[in-house]
Amino acid sequence: MANEVSKNENRKTPSLFQHDPFSAFRDEMNSLIDRAFGRGFGLFDTPSLGRFGAGYITPRIDLHETDKEYQLSAELPGLDDKDIDLSIHEGVLTLKGEKRYEKKDEKDEARIVERHYGSFQRIFTLPSDVDDTKIEAKFDRGVLHVTMPKKPGAAPASRRISIGKG
Repeated sequence: MANEVSKNENRKTPSLFQHDPFSAFRDEMNSLIDRAFGRGFGLFDTPSLGRFGAGYITPRIDLHETDKEYQLSAELPGLDDKDIDLSIHEGVLTLKGEKRYEKKDEKDEARIVERHYGSFQRIFTLPSDVDDTKIEAKFDRGVLHVTMPKKPGAAPASRRISIGKG
């Protein structure tokens, strides 16, 4: 009777999503990109991922540019402003935070957990035309809004280069 299971054995229902099927692929792609380009290869470029459990926490962002400023919005559902750290150092904007799993009581035993918890970090190399002394941030309904004014009279961050015949 080796295959018989004791009725008193504490068995948990297995999660349908114990492992992110794309995590190994994502790790390898991130590694290839890091090796090929290194850090700081572009405008608002280098996300850094925090790892926890079976998946990644990577806040999704939108970045818009106007004549006067850059506007960055990051989705941070389930977080409060006290869970978020936004800092700037030597032209690099760092967004850090942590989403904690809240267990209701000791008898609460999750059967399936699809939401991601843990620490995260996103790092952005700022363009040279950002006035980093005037950056402002607001947090509203799970979305962080960061306004980064451009320096007065700064040259455009990009321009078209004409190509002549050789």
